[in-house]
Amino acid sequence: MNTIPLTFDEHQINRTVIGGRTNTTPGSLNISVILFNSGGTHFKINNLENLLGCNFNSVICIERKNDNFSIEDVAKKFPKIKFIIPKEETTDGEMINLAMSEITSDYVLVIRDNLYIPQGMILQNLAQKLTQDGIYCIVPRLLDKNKNGLSTRFNPCAEKSHFVIDSSFVVTDGVKTVYPFDYIALYNRKKFIQLGGFDYTIKSPYWQNLDLSVRSWLFGEKTKLTTMLQFSYLDEVPVEDRTVNIDYLRYYLKNELPRVKNDRGYFKFNSFFKFFHQSSCGYIEARRQYVSAKNWVEANKYRFKMDLQAFIQGWTEQNEN
Repeated sequence: MNTIPLTFDEHQINRTVIGGRTNTTPGSLNISVILFNSGGTHFKINNLENLLGCNFNSVICIERKNDNFSIEDVAKKFPKIKFIIPKEETTDGEMINLAMSEITSDYVLVIRDNLYIPQGMILQNLAQKLTQDGIYCIVPRLLDKNKNGLSTRFNPCAEKSHFVIDSSFVVTDGVKTVYPFDYIALYNRKKFIQLGGFDYTIKSPYWQNLDLSVRSWLFGEKTKLTTMLQFSYLDEVPVEDRTVNIDYLRYYLKNELPRVKNDRGYFKFNSFFKFFHQSSCGYIEARRQYVSAKNWVEANKYRFKMDLQAFIQGWTEQNEN
């Protein structure tokens, strides 16, 4: 496995880029959109028309199927939209990182084409309300195809000394949540880049998403839910795969193992042996993973505002604090 990235733009992706005029329409929102398109027959022209109708700063469409020959025709129909087609296996987090580097607006909305995208979903007044506090991540309310609310409120807690996440259907505006479900959220672009973006060496969507989300909290940022913006899935809701694997170990080393003392993050002297006995890895592989994470923590030591224990303990404070 590759070394944990220390910079936001460390990993370069072989891709094809089509379209995307750079001129911004006067009065456009200070929000751009990253749309994940599943390709083929699921490509929805109405989605693109509705997005352009909102006057976003820019729209980037991630096309997952590089054999979809209709893209060039669609790009001619929508010259303002930039289409990015990766030529190699990539994670959603990698593609979000890449798209973020192509955007200049302060906020970026990440959505998918299996969501119902209505006309005028974000107008100027709503955009200002959503972004006025400048927080890192704003998570919309999500519904299933039958318009039933999904569990999008995730709370951290400890269970027999293990970190676990509880979910809740109860959503109120401004309430805290650990992470955005399915990557769907409105992100503060500057803070996203400062946090380092998604770790491309973590391939599991769940652990990759949780890695950046928990890291953001440990580095002093916040993620909150909003009831002013909501989307419903058009088909089955994706199931989170929380299988404990090598991706979990990398997430664990970066987020759960570090401690904070004297305003800096660090690994305790005997933390390797604790990790080794719990990792189910051979000694050499466990050591390699540990050293990589230790170097990452050392490089970011002054960015830690709290460790996981303090994060859980402080969660019960009022949401506005």
